[in-house]
Amino acid sequence: MFKLLRYLKKIDYVFILIILGLIVFQVWLDLQLPEYMSTIITLLQIGSENLVNDILINGAYMLACAVGSLISAILVHFFVSQLGARLSASLRLALYGKIESFSLSEMNKFSTDSLITRTTNDVTQVQMLITMGTQSLIKAPILAIWAVVKIVGIGWEWSVATAVAVVVLMIITLIVVLFALPKFKKIQTLTDNLNRATRENLTGIRVIRANNAEEFQTNKFQECNAKLTKNNLFANRIMAIMSPGMSLLMTGLSLAIYWIGAYIVKDAVDVANMMTFTSYGMQVVMAFMLLIVTFIILPRALVSAKRINEVLDTHNTIISGEQTTGENKEDGYVVFDNVSFKYPDANEYVLKDISFSVNKGETVAFIGSTGSGKSTLINLIPRLYDVTDGAVYIDGINVKDYNSHLLNKKIGYTPQRGVLFSGTVKSNVDFGDNNADDETIKKSLSIAQASNFVSRMEGGVDGRIAQGGTNVSGGQKQRLSIARAIARKPEIFIFDDSFSALDFKTDKKLRMALNKHTDGITKFIVAQRIGTIKDADKIIVLESGEMVGIGKHEDLLKTCPIYKEIALSQLSEEELQ
Repeated sequence: MFKLLRYLKKIDYVFILIILGLIVFQVWLDLQLPEYMSTIITLLQIGSENLVNDILINGAYMLACAVGSLISAILVHFFVSQLGARLSASLRLALYGKIESFSLSEMNKFSTDSLITRTTNDVTQVQMLITMGTQSLIKAPILAIWAVVKIVGIGWEWSVATAVAVVVLMIITLIVVLFALPKFKKIQTLTDNLNRATRENLTGIRVIRANNAEEFQTNKFQECNAKLTKNNLFANRIMAIMSPGMSLLMTGLSLAIYWIGAYIVKDAVDVANMMTFTSYGMQVVMAFMLLIVTFIILPRALVSAKRINEVLDTHNTIISGEQTTGENKEDGYVVFDNVSFKYPDANEYVLKDISFSVNKGETVAFIGSTGSGKSTLINLIPRLYDVTDGAVYIDGINVKDYNSHLLNKKIGYTPQRGVLFSGTVKSNVDFGDNNADDETIKKSLSIAQASNFVSRMEGGVDGRIAQGGTNVSGGQKQRLSIARAIARKPEIFIFDDSFSALDFKTDKKLRMALNKHTDGITKFIVAQRIGTIKDADKIIVLESGEMVGIGKHEDLLKTCPIYKEIALSQLSEEELQ
């Protein structure tokens, strides 16, 4: 929890000092009240010539202390709320920034649902602790120590009764925390599971309905919901012991003080002292009750803080380099030098000893069976993963040495599954640091064969795109994603099976437009269709992570049996010729 305090800003420390000062002032005012009350009782016992006037004066002091304490409490709550809100905002920003810096290796370590929960629910738990717990953590020790100093010497019998009440209170708290903490740890994990079930249901609603799987998904959600509810009920029932337990202790302590005053010290008892001790004794118990309030929130907040730190303390496997310029005059020159790769914690290599070079403007295609490593290979170029052995060079520089911003600027990447964001067609094409003008956007859409369906949309390029692109088809999503890559005007295009959802006619027209309007730009294409790649300058055939063939279409038909087998499974001998 304390590690999260490093995200406090300078102004937040000023708030903490103000809160500390206000709480000390509030405690002083609260502890003045019993003294004035004792003075009034003494005046009533001994009497005086100006009794009424003296009582009114002391009463006015008591009222002033109560009002001052109220104002201080309001100000403390204001500043604590500000502190909690500011810290939670800083944590959310830090988490978001950290997640943005993750490579695919780190993303695979945490599930998407867990990262969402950590960024929202867990941060809220920490904010709640700061908002409700800071005042208690500061006020309770000050109030307890100050009140104990006040009551020392008034009566050892009463002191013993107060000490017993405090010990019992601590034992109850310890038992509750020991039983509740494991449950709160489990609750956060179960919250992840519930979010996962909800997210799967919402994103896969079409498939669920198409397969009449509503009941199955409902049962799946109900199972997650029931487990979370069961743990929440158990933890909250344990916490419910606290409130009646504290009320019982406070009432019991008051009775004990009165009983001691009436039956043990008897004639020696002083009514004023007894009333004063009762007030101070309640203040001591109240101090520990404030701590109890914190302990109710603390277990879940500690679990949340640990989960937040797990993300923030995750070591990034891919670190941005410092190189900001290239050495090769021909931008788009790419070399794979004995590249091997295996996923973190895996024993087997996914790619083994891959070597080839690509000159500026060349089109290189990758083909192979499912799981042969095609997508993994091209993911090494933009450093979505880093090579395990060997090196990848762009313009004569190892990609590991590039500044990540410059490396991404050089590449126009299109994944197999087109990703669109809520907004408009224009905002999706002119995405990130493209800074494309209207003419560039229109040209990019035209090259990507997206102009026709965009022009039919209400608003044209300003037409609405729903979150995830749910209001357009798979092929339309791919074409808009391709248009986004074209609008970047990169040195290198990477198409990771980005034509898979297109019909043959659109596929051919798109490739022809690409070759015509992006001449001089290096292209990497992953595809399953022979028709998509047969005109490439180089075709690389992968099998089980190894390069088993490289060359042009005609050459591979003669020299690579695996390529020929794939080709014949799609086209006839006549079509291949």
